[in-house]
Amino acid sequence: MDPIVGSGRYTYKVREDWARPPEGLEVRACAVSVDSRDRVYCFNRSPEHPIVIFDRDGSFLSSWGAGMFTFPHAIRIDEHDFVWLCDEHHGQFMKFTTDGRLLQTIGTKGQRSDTGVPADDFSSAAWKKVTHAGGPFNLPTDIAFAPSGEMFATDGYGNARVHKFSPEGQYLFSWGEPGNGPGQFNLPHGVWIDRRGRVLVADRENDRVQIFDQNGRLLTIWPTELIGPAFFYVDDDNVVYIPEHNGGMVSILTLDGERLARWGGPVHRSCHGIWVDSHGDLYVVQPGEWGRVRRVVKYERQ
Repeated sequence: MDPIVGSGRYTYKVREDWARPPEGLEVRACAVSVDSRDRVYCFNRSPEHPIVIFDRDGSFLSSWGAGMFTFPHAIRIDEHDFVWLCDEHHGQFMKFTTDGRLLQTIGTKGQRSDTGVPADDFSSAAWKKVTHAGGPFNLPTDIAFAPSGEMFATDGYGNARVHKFSPEGQYLFSWGEPGNGPGQFNLPHGVWIDRRGRVLVADRENDRVQIFDQNGRLLTIWPTELIGPAFFYVDDDNVVYIPEHNGGMVSILTLDGERLARWGGPVHRSCHGIWVDSHGDLYVVQPGEWGRVRRVVKYERQ
């Protein structure tokens, strides 16, 4: 019997093996997103099948992107069904159609800004070596979109900043610096623009969510305990879903940071991505039986 997790209105049946890839196609996901037709896109750390697409019942539909990526990190499907991908080691954000046609690239492949991190350090601990903030990009992590079309990118593993871009992708300005004080970051890992127009930033290694206006002014820091918040999904009811990377937890909160439900534990440490489909089902990237190799687990809303 599939286990049940969560509480109250946010109770879910766990479906670990919902996805059925073809024989020989291994899903080593780092991130997940869902389009307007409830097709599930897994950003896969596999050079042959970087984007693997399933229907919501787990049937394999297609894959694309072979040879295009070095180190996949984040995926986001915007309101127009464009697929945005972050390649951390390329230092780029790329915009695609749902069938894999490249439309736009932000960032120069392989170019890293000066932040004190050695140019040959691509490790997950590079953020500890950031001595000063720099421009775009140095091992970036995520991107979000305002209704105006302006874009906000977190630059976390080799930097400590949020960068703002015009709808056309022109760099506008940045904010943040390394540290644990208000407005400072230790690995800004995920970003989202909520319905209040605020910029939510997952300040992962400071175990907190910091919230800014779109000019970079700090508004508040959520008081709720979080253990390494990684990414966000905010649904149409203003409910916030967060995978807690360092605690292996999934938290569901209000836009004021009040927790509604939580589950998980150390066995799922290094959970990395989250998205919600039109039925309220969750898709969470978390480690499987291969240790740190992640897969996408489905949580069916009860």
